[in-house]
Amino acid sequence: MENPLYYRNKAQYPVGIDKLGNPQIGVFANRTHEIIPIKECLIQNKLSQDLAKFVLNWIRKNNISIYDEKTGKGLIRHIVTKIGIKTNEVMLVLVTNGINISNEENLVKEVLENFKEVKTIVKNINTKNTNVIMGDKNINLYGDGYIEDILGEYRFKISPLSFYQVNPIQAEKLYNIGVEAAKIDRDDIVFDLYCGIGTISIFMAKYAKKVYGIEIIEDAIKDAKENAKINNIKNTEFIVGDVEIVLDKLINKDKILPDVIMVDPPRKGLDKTSIENIKKIKPKKLVYISCNPATLVRDLSYLEEIYDIKKIKPVDMFPFSKHCECVSLLCLKRLKIKS
Repeated sequence: MENPLYYRNKAQYPVGIDKLGNPQIGVFANRTHEIIPIKECLIQNKLSQDLAKFVLNWIRKNNISIYDEKTGKGLIRHIVTKIGIKTNEVMLVLVTNGINISNEENLVKEVLENFKEVKTIVKNINTKNTNVIMGDKNINLYGDGYIEDILGEYRFKISPLSFYQVNPIQAEKLYNIGVEAAKIDRDDIVFDLYCGIGTISIFMAKYAKKVYGIEIIEDAIKDAKENAKINNIKNTEFIVGDVEIVLDKLINKDKILPDVIMVDPPRKGLDKTSIENIKKIKPKKLVYISCNPATLVRDLSYLEEIYDIKKIKPVDMFPFSKHCECVSLLCLKRLKIKS
């Protein structure tokens, strides 16, 4: 990345109590839930940091209770911010252990007075005793509950629960590398597994006959459909559900066979059923975008019986961290595979 500083467009700040009994935001100490306060983070968007600190001061000033995971009591759990890097639109999400925030109208007023870029403020309800940050229910305190950003030549709608790459500058490069590697033809049917809000599906759509996107998060699929409309893309179909189940249905029941498959799975990689289905239908090309080299190597070892691994290209999506994304191109072997 040319400029590897202040690149993250999303921040999730846990809120806790410091040793003096004051509300604090920061990062968790390794292998604990003890919060280490941070004054500045050199990879987090500066506006995001300023907004989170402002909200923390408002919480302190208004004596809003802080969630205690040991007792399950207290209200504020996390402060989450999302920023459209190209649009400069900002979303603020307060994750709460309950419905009511005392004086929340004043919070909205003060945030809007001090941060003109804020397009929406959302209260996310999470009352479960869990490490998962966000709950399922969102209440809009201001705006319509989403922001937009621009990636390449396309505009994307981003909701509180939907996945969007935290480094859109490098994400644009990542997707272009993936689409270029696939060399999609006008007659190709493409499957995009783990499609999120449809970013790479939309990147691929102008080259393909039809793109099917699959994603388990319902809000992300709603956004994907909306994003296709926003960008006037008419040859995509987005399906909500577990990739393992939906892929199996598409190829075995609906008899829809892809020429190209694009996968961008979570860190755990591909499930065995999906790998077996890919091996069964043998698309001519498979582009595997991975955020975890260990599961990438494991999955490629399952696939190299019938695929040649043509190239693997790393992309520095997360500067100053140990993590790296890789784009792998697999092409079907020309030799007949013995059954």
